[in-house]
Amino acid sequence: MNTTLQRFIDKVNARESKVAIIGLGYVGLPLAVAFAENEIRVIGIDLDSHKVAQINEGCSYVEDVPATQVADLVRKGHLSATSQFEVLAEVDAVIVCVPTPLSKTKDPDMSYIIAATDQTAQYVHTGQLIVLESTTYPGTTEEIILPRIVKNGYKVGEDFFLAFSPERIDPGRTDYTVRTTPKVIGGMTPECLSATQALYRVAIDTIVPVSSPRAAEMVKLLENTFRAVNIGLVNEVALMCDKLGLNVWEIIDAASTKPYGFTSFYPGPGLGGHCIPIDPRYLSWKLQTLNYRARFIEVAEEVNFSMPQYVVTKVADALNEAGKPVKGSRIFILGVAYKANIGDMRESPALDIIELLLHKGAEIAYNDPYVPSFSLNGHEFTSVDWENVLAEFDCVVIVTNHSLYDWRVVGQKGHIVVDTRNALKGIQTPHNQTIRL
Repeated sequence: MNTTLQRFIDKVNARESKVAIIGLGYVGLPLAVAFAENEIRVIGIDLDSHKVAQINEGCSYVEDVPATQVADLVRKGHLSATSQFEVLAEVDAVIVCVPTPLSKTKDPDMSYIIAATDQTAQYVHTGQLIVLESTTYPGTTEEIILPRIVKNGYKVGEDFFLAFSPERIDPGRTDYTVRTTPKVIGGMTPECLSATQALYRVAIDTIVPVSSPRAAEMVKLLENTFRAVNIGLVNEVALMCDKLGLNVWEIIDAASTKPYGFTSFYPGPGLGGHCIPIDPRYLSWKLQTLNYRARFIEVAEEVNFSMPQYVVTKVADALNEAGKPVKGSRIFILGVAYKANIGDMRESPALDIIELLLHKGAEIAYNDPYVPSFSLNGHEFTSVDWENVLAEFDCVVIVTNHSLYDWRVVGQKGHIVVDTRNALKGIQTPHNQTIRL
């Protein structure tokens, strides 16, 4: 073991290391807290001055991270935040957790990764570990990050260490935490892998090493593509069952009794969140550069992104049966977050559904206990106390099945209900007023 690596490991084991985490969102802040709880001093870096101020004041803007936890770590001096990249000169490790969105042409937008890497390259020093956690296409660490660091004359595996470790944060989940979720790691060299393992073992119980950063990058894309493709399959099954006059939820429940060879996925109004709607496109884009079509991804994407229109069609058909046009009808949306029990609206299918209904002339109101207000294409929306106003609406669309809702109230007020999440399962409602996906 070279002396640079040994010094790094010794410093981590002695809890004398400083770690900088670039990007303090849904991934970066929980990871920062996990390290800080284990007596690693963490400096979070984010260009959003509001986030920086909140952390330094001991507040939290991420639902999975309690404010009391942040306040305690800040008070102990284990956690702080800044917008100044100069602090990278004094840290032993840099972990990049920046967004990786799609461009307007649906190609990977690598600008955040490149900007974070260029800042890091200015302050890289001997013995420093750099880890990318942002989801990206296979080859990013080797092709984009490594050349920007080694141009300073440093040799990877000897002077500094470089790795990729895909984030596995699932907002709102309580059964698996940062510590208990296994962590995949791919280092550029064996020394890089050893340094990364030493650091992450401080905060995470199970480390899963793979052969390279490229392999680790592919692992993340496989995980989310697996979900996207299977959700696409079950969404198409929902469309098939509609044509056949069958209840898709009944079919899935019965199939799930098979103790082997079947994994339950459930249909819905579309894909939401940063990962599943976007990550498979990174893989598809990369394969296009190699003259290969990722056909399963393309088909699943076509089905999944058609679901908001399918929901709107269901609404229109139901209103038509009641002798009402969509134009001028009052439609109430229950839940606008992309999934239950969180306030995350990234890529939420509710936004597409609302936009389509507005285009058809509907009047829209909504309730979401986790989203007090939002803007959409010049329209301002504020969450409405729902239980007392449902009878005033022609149709209620259940988009997100938050556990805070009392579903017994829905469907009893004389309006049409379009249930996209099987939220009313087992609840008696007038049969001709409830339309399931």
